[in-house]
Amino acid sequence: MKSYRKELIFNIPERVGFVNITPQVQEALKDSGIREGLCLVNAMHITASVFINDDEHGLHQDFRRWLEELAPYNPSLYKHNNTGEDNGDAHLKRTVMGREVVVAVTEGKLDFGPWEQIFYGEFDGKRRKRVLIKIIGE
Repeated sequence: MKSYRKELIFNIPERVGFVNITPQVQEALKDSGIREGLCLVNAMHITASVFINDDEHGLHQDFRRWLEELAPYNPSLYKHNNTGEDNGDAHLKRTVMGREVVVAVTEGKLDFGPWEQIFYGEFDGKRRKRVLIKIIGE
């Protein structure tokens, strides 16, 4: 069995944003030479997310609105912010959207269902963050 590791770097200029990272993951899979196995993609920060969904602009706007309703950016609402932080909402948003995804690799391709794409979700942006791609298989 082979293993391949790659990091992606992001610096989202806004506090919240979504980036389709499917092309970068597909490129990593190609570089790995792995034809059958599993591909893990995870956010390496506790205020960011990796998730799978449709690449549709209206849906992304819905995510932003829905997440803001669930956990509004209002530093006075969160006990976490008593430490001097202002990102208590970002931790909650990350929990809802998830830390990572695992996609099957079949015949050298990501084995997606219809419309599925991989996204990086940022909830406390304006600084450098990493995403890990780890592919194992043969």
